[in-house]
Amino acid sequence: MIRPSDLAFPSADPNAILPYVLKALLPIPGLIIVVPILWILFRKNWRELDEEAQERRAEILAEDPKKIDQRPMVAMLLVALVLTLQEYYGGRNFFETVIRTSLEKYDTAHAGRLHFAKYEELYAFGWWSATRVFGYTFPLMVWKFFFPKDSLLDFGLRTKGFFKHAWIYGLFLAVVLPAMFIVSSQPDFGGYYPFYRLASRSWCDFLMWEAMYFAQFFALEIFFRGFFLGALSRSFGSGAIFAMIVPYCMIHYGKPYLEANGAIIAGIALGSLSMKTKSIYQGFLVHVTVAGLMDWLSLHHRHALPTTFWSAG
Repeated sequence: MIRPSDLAFPSADPNAILPYVLKALLPIPGLIIVVPILWILFRKNWRELDEEAQERRAEILAEDPKKIDQRPMVAMLLVALVLTLQEYYGGRNFFETVIRTSLEKYDTAHAGRLHFAKYEELYAFGWWSATRVFGYTFPLMVWKFFFPKDSLLDFGLRTKGFFKHAWIYGLFLAVVLPAMFIVSSQPDFGGYYPFYRLASRSWCDFLMWEAMYFAQFFALEIFFRGFFLGALSRSFGSGAIFAMIVPYCMIHYGKPYLEANGAIIAGIALGSLSMKTKSIYQGFLVHVTVAGLMDWLSLHHRHALPTTFWSAG
């Protein structure tokens, strides 16, 4: 028999729990402050997206009252498929259990041509980056099969007007960079970045890692701010932006808590920016600027920046 006393929480020092409670609640005032600012900046664009979606639904009903808009179904199934495949087959765990042995045997049989012992961790991240790039761009590869009349350039890939909206890139950095310096002072930050632990071994290691890192960021922008929004905005209107931030936030699970919460705001801002400019490129530049600086700051705080271009070890 369960007694009431069995359900009581164990006694704990409130002073020990308080810092965790404060950290857990910290993102809430941030959302309360930032989301209204985003609403002021993008409300006109959100309204235009809603109006376009209403017109699109009216056109579908006018063509055939029984016709169903198939874009949300196809897009969401592709998103779910890609993210699931990446979770189970695109990570470093899969590399360690399946890919690593084959590469090691090949390297041994060919007199160390791959330099696998030296770059084993970088190879693992190469697998991670390659599966992200392929997975994030895969939906665009098959979209024309389902909707041959759609132009893939409408998925945020147009370059027209890039310089016209370049000022927005500077504005976002002016907002994001101070927050980034605050986050970089957190104790869990320095132990998390860069992902590649040997990035400090040489500038060559650092640059090879950043190239992989930036490539997957470009593919990520294509997936979330290009494909996701391009496929769903005509059906969901501005709701596509807020639907996108759910999986976008979730792919940050495992990263520092404040960064995972920051992905909610970043997702809304970058998604709205992409819809406003009809381009993913400004968002990509914001992303890689922040990501590169976070890696650099982490190494700098630990006094671990590379001191040589090439490692002989």
